[in-house]
Amino acid sequence: MSSSICLISHPLRFHAETNGSPTNLLFRSPNPKGNPLKHKWRNRFRCYRINKDKPEQEELFQGFSALPSDVPWDIESVWSTIAAHIFILHIPLSFGGLSIVSRLLHQPVLDPWTETVSILVLQTTELLGTLLLLRYTVKKKFVLLPVVFRGKKSPEGRKWVKASALALGFLILLVLVSSFVLDRLTGVKAANNTILKELLLSGTSPKVAFFWIYCFVTPMLEETVYRGFLLSSLASTMKWQNAVIISSCVFSASHFSGENFVQLFLIGCVLGSTYCWTGDIRSSFAVHSLYNAILLLFTILS
Repeated sequence: MSSSICLISHPLRFHAETNGSPTNLLFRSPNPKGNPLKHKWRNRFRCYRINKDKPEQEELFQGFSALPSDVPWDIESVWSTIAAHIFILHIPLSFGGLSIVSRLLHQPVLDPWTETVSILVLQTTELLGTLLLLRYTVKKKFVLLPVVFRGKKSPEGRKWVKASALALGFLILLVLVSSFVLDRLTGVKAANNTILKELLLSGTSPKVAFFWIYCFVTPMLEETVYRGFLLSSLASTMKWQNAVIISSCVFSASHFSGENFVQLFLIGCVLGSTYCWTGDIRSSFAVHSLYNAILLLFTILS
């Protein structure tokens, strides 16, 4: 939206020209004798076209985020902390953990129950290790858990439950559309959850264990690292939109899945935007947890 605002500047000011030089005649006689002055009354009526679109948009985007500007971590140590999490905890436990268990037990192929328990132990260990890492790097005046789950007071109407429901619906629609588009562009791929489906169908205990892992442990771990820590730290030094994009790229890359990179990035953007809007990590945790639960149910029923 743009509008023209007219500004009147000095409507009763005299201007005179003497030898090409302007002279202020505000306190002079308007017609002095013997002085060939050329007097001008100028009622300066200037119209300026002011574009209000950009300020309104900037105000809207700046007011979107409810994240606090003061973060409990030193900005200089953010990337070193992320690197420590990925290379010391995430890769060894999430991608190399089962191989280590197989060697320790001298079982090339783990039975479903052993594999389920191993995944639960490995994910829980990574979560606890991450909390210890963030606790070690947090500033002394802060307490870790309240810091991760805190945010400045949300404006009226920003209830995290309502925001989570809307974000979940939008996320499901976005994933369906993106899946359809990617399948059209790259060709339909075979389902890559065969092993998970076999584990889920192996008994009741594995079902309970995997719902606990993917609906609580994993969302708690990833939301703490990529939203509670990384996103909030980046948002304190840049625009929240840029912080969401960067943290979503790191979130997607940490899964080491090239074929799912785009969808994971989109999921990260939805989760990050939800967290920014509410300032409450419970919102992104709820969306993440419910989304994983829907995927597990779909895997079982498909």
